[in-house]
Amino acid sequence: MKQIFNTIEFGIVLEELGNFAVTKKAKEQICELEPFLDEKKLKHAQRETTLAKMLLMDNGNPPIPVMENVEEYLEQIGRYELLSAEQMEEMGTFFVAVKRIRKYLEQGEKNNNSIAFYSQNLGEYEKITEQIQHSIRNGRVDDYASKKLNDIRRQLLGNETKIREKAEAALKVNKAYASENFVVSRNGHVCIPIKKEYRSKVQGTVVDMSGAGGTVFMEPKSVSRLCEEQELLLIAQEEEERKILYTLMAEISEQEVQLREDIRVIAMLDFAFAKGKLSLEMEAIEPEINTDGNIRLVQARHPQIEKDRCVPLDFEIGGQVRGVIITGPNTGGKTVAIKTVALLSLMASCGLHVPAKEAIITMHNQILCDIGDGQNMSDNLSTFSAHIKNVIDIMKKVTQDSLVIMDELGSGTDPTEGMGIAIAILEELRKSNALFLVTTHYPEVKTYAERFSEIENASMSFDRESLKPLYRLELGKPGESCALYIAKKLGLSKEMIQMAAKEAYKEKADKLINELMLDAQEEDNRKNDSRKEFAPKIIRESQKTPMLFEGEVYTTGDSVEILPDKEIGIVVKPMNQKGDVLVQIKREKFLINHKRIKLKVKADKLYPENYDFSILFDTVEVRKARHQMDRKYVEDTLYFD
Repeated sequence: MKQIFNTIEFGIVLEELGNFAVTKKAKEQICELEPFLDEKKLKHAQRETTLAKMLLMDNGNPPIPVMENVEEYLEQIGRYELLSAEQMEEMGTFFVAVKRIRKYLEQGEKNNNSIAFYSQNLGEYEKITEQIQHSIRNGRVDDYASKKLNDIRRQLLGNETKIREKAEAALKVNKAYASENFVVSRNGHVCIPIKKEYRSKVQGTVVDMSGAGGTVFMEPKSVSRLCEEQELLLIAQEEEERKILYTLMAEISEQEVQLREDIRVIAMLDFAFAKGKLSLEMEAIEPEINTDGNIRLVQARHPQIEKDRCVPLDFEIGGQVRGVIITGPNTGGKTVAIKTVALLSLMASCGLHVPAKEAIITMHNQILCDIGDGQNMSDNLSTFSAHIKNVIDIMKKVTQDSLVIMDELGSGTDPTEGMGIAIAILEELRKSNALFLVTTHYPEVKTYAERFSEIENASMSFDRESLKPLYRLELGKPGESCALYIAKKLGLSKEMIQMAAKEAYKEKADKLINELMLDAQEEDNRKNDSRKEFAPKIIRESQKTPMLFEGEVYTTGDSVEILPDKEIGIVVKPMNQKGDVLVQIKREKFLINHKRIKLKVKADKLYPENYDFSILFDTVEVRKARHQMDRKYVEDTLYFD
């Protein structure tokens, strides 16, 4: 089941649904969501989604609490394990959240929204909430939780002041022996720092020693008695805090049954509201559910395609028609169309709304899919092998209550055998009386479909002028010969189109050829478009003309002197067959006989290796043209090397 979920992208829908949930229980329920097989339960689930959506539209988002630790705390209370002050404060927060969600639902009761009446299932915790708020504050038991606790903490505070005063007095008396002039705290004791050699001079107990060992930290004798009193007060404080927490726990324990019901109801509401939020997000509707094998979708959308980019799908199957065969061009939307039908059927079967203007969807005992090439290197499966493996599995499972979705039927093998296998598969599906929706490229399959009233041809529409698919499904109309039409439109010759049609359609080719024939003007345009384009020529070594003149060999970039004027120039091109060298003098180029040229400096002495001489010899426009020619052929651009 999970594999099918992923194949038709239902897993992405569940992930999005899970993002709308707040509680852990609701998220777990979403992860385990599967199609209903009970019609009554499915219709109840659909109604639940609708009511939750209506409540969201009327009252906004509900204040659902996270409840992450509440059940754990109830388990602790059941074992008589003391909750900490922080945990007790979390319980108080939960009680407040229950009150808020109850008030939210009570607002919905005014509109007679039946899901809102779950407010009556939620407990009221005014007394215990007030007790927790009175006793716990900022994660600790409050001073005023009880009179005794308040007295103890006042004594602790007063005693702490006395201890510090006594310690400071002892430090003052023993100032001559102290290593520092301030009181310190060591291991929970208030101490004074005394030099090691004078510790016998001071009345008190050594508590700690400095790292270097030169100082000892001593609790003065005058402080020890007060510290003992402080320890007793701390014990009394802890006992009183525990007593207060146990009292609160006892109050919560009495509400355990109601609290567990609250947790169940809130998780159920969270799940319902998540479905409602998803419906609002997708602008979806409640589908009409039936068990008669009828599917009808009007302006349906695949939920993973943005609404402004999605071409709505109109689709219908059922009654006498049990199968639809879609043909048409690649990238025309065939796969998206069948995935949309499968995905929306699965969403509806799980109690979710579907993105469409109208939707009638039948229940299925299973949705069986063969989509994608399924290649698996580890299993040594080719595209064809993977398809056949899926087909065998589908044929073992299919019943009259199944929905079968197959993409590129019979693909991945020899066309003739693939066509035969495709028709054999369709025949088995027809006999099973299941609903099936398949895509294929084989024209013979269209003819097969025409033999049976329970199978309908369909195609994805195609704009012949723009050569673009329209992604619109047309029922009752087999796919057109788009490949040949596209080839014709793009300029394939008349002779090649005729041969292609005859090879593909044999005796049926004449009709198609007549439809594809062009008028005179189109033919003239095609002839012009099919003219041979410029292509570079290879200069073979055997074709090179041997040098006819002797003397200095000049190369591009050489600095030369022109006689008799003794002007300096740069060689643009070496000597040609006539003995002339193309030389640039003051930005102008001249053909000069080699006898009038005298070498001044060789190019390799003047310029680095692989130097681009076009910088010296060419204009900016020529260099740009050459760059364009290197990338691609540019019409009306002439460049001569």
